[in-house]
Amino acid sequence: MQAQVASLYRHPVKGFTPERLETASLSAGACFPCDRLYAVEDGPSGFDSAAPGHLSKMKFTVLAKIPAVAKARTAYDEASGVLTASAEGLADFAGDLRGEDGRRAFEGWLAALLGEDAKGPLRVIEGPGAHRFMDSKSGFVSIVNLASVRDLAEKIGRPVDPLRFRANLYVEGWPAWAENGWTGRTVRVGSATAEVLKPIVRCAATHVDPVTAERDIEVVKALFDHYGHMFCGIYLNVTADGTVGEGDAVVVDG
Repeated sequence: MQAQVASLYRHPVKGFTPERLETASLSAGACFPCDRLYAVEDGPSGFDSAAPGHLSKMKFTVLAKIPAVAKARTAYDEASGVLTASAEGLADFAGDLRGEDGRRAFEGWLAALLGEDAKGPLRVIEGPGAHRFMDSKSGFVSIVNLASVRDLAEKIGRPVDPLRFRANLYVEGWPAWAENGWTGRTVRVGSATAEVLKPIVRCAATHVDPVTAERDIEVVKALFDHYGHMFCGIYLNVTADGTVGEGDAVVVDG
């Protein structure tokens, strides 16, 4: 079954602004490039950079916990390590997250934005080596079927911004919800090959409008009420290197 890539996104800092890409290189066994490189602890998380392990998203400044995170508009320059950020009422920020000075400066800027919504102290941490701050222990690349999002929107009678689901790839061409039955299947993504790991169970992060930073739709409840599940999207594990770009085919074998 074939679809096409409508758009690609990375999220360099967990919980913050999705950044649209034209193309990406996928590597076997690796996460989507430059995705969830950094996270911001909201109080001590217990993360050990010498022995990195998976942690609950609720240890960090994420939308599921603090909707006001969506008030920040961030962009990351991979070559320089500089993160820029803006928000209404605050001076623009720019700092190199690879260094302590840049991290401390962003923590201060973010503390001013979030105020009492954050428990604190805030601390920027970087994933050592190949470690990334993913929501799933095994979900390295995520895909959302835009037909499924539209079907949900029709059911609840209002638009649903696909960016609520914070996926890496958004595709057109599959029937709504067909992806929920594809666990274990092989997928060709552009010139890369991957295996479908599982559907993505959604959380309260999807309740937050990524533009207004308001909790305005109970997406998880709507999914369960209308479909009897809380899925939207699938996780992939890349098994053979390749590239993927807008307009490329995404083909599920079988």
